[in-house]
Amino acid sequence: MNAKRGYLPEDERNFSPAAIQIMKTASRHICYLLNEGYDLKHASTFVGNHFVLSERQRLAIARSVAADKQLRIRKEKEKASLDGAEVWVDGFNTIITLEVMFSDSVLFDCMDGTVRDLAALRGTYRIIPETEKAVHALFDTLKVQNIKTAHILLDEPVSNSGRLKTLLADIGEEYPFGLDIQVLKAVDSTLWDRDNVITTDSIILDKCRGWFNLIKLCVKKNGTKTLCVWEQTRK
Repeated sequence: MNAKRGYLPEDERNFSPAAIQIMKTASRHICYLLNEGYDLKHASTFVGNHFVLSERQRLAIARSVAADKQLRIRKEKEKASLDGAEVWVDGFNTIITLEVMFSDSVLFDCMDGTVRDLAALRGTYRIIPETEKAVHALFDTLKVQNIKTAHILLDEPVSNSGRLKTLLADIGEEYPFGLDIQVLKAVDSTLWDRDNVITTDSIILDKCRGWFNLIKLCVKKNGTKTLCVWEQTRK
């Protein structure tokens, strides 16, 4: 039996309307600390303890918020289109979020405009029924964007990276753009100095030269419901 990617049974309790209101209050406290220079891990631990948040709730907030300076940097580097571009795709990051979308598991609208999930693979990965749908969604969006070449980078230490590479290559034959799939030991650092990056990884967004919000487009096209656990307080 295939479990839903990124889903836990307690999610209904963790992200009930009442719980989300508490999380929004907690997120304001965390954002204040971030803007005062505190580390995200320490801030989320301190505030999470105060509001007695579950680990799942703390993770959702941590993945959703950012300091004002980070938000400005990410916004300045966001690309409006990819017409004729070479793009660099954070493979597992992108495919897994799209798998979560097709699994109808929880997704979050984040302060930087991205959509993120709570899937935690910790080095393990297996192809599921939703994987093929995720790959088609990625390639369909790249086709609409009229890209020249897609460089898809997969993490070598993650299990079944070779199987995913084969699936990507097989499906990619249907599409008109160039396709380069690499299995690397250091995907994140490889993307740090690239332009036209497709990822929702916060560190990569802060370091790369430019990025495109592909996941958000896919979520809108699919009509997927997302949750918001923060409140906009700045003008």
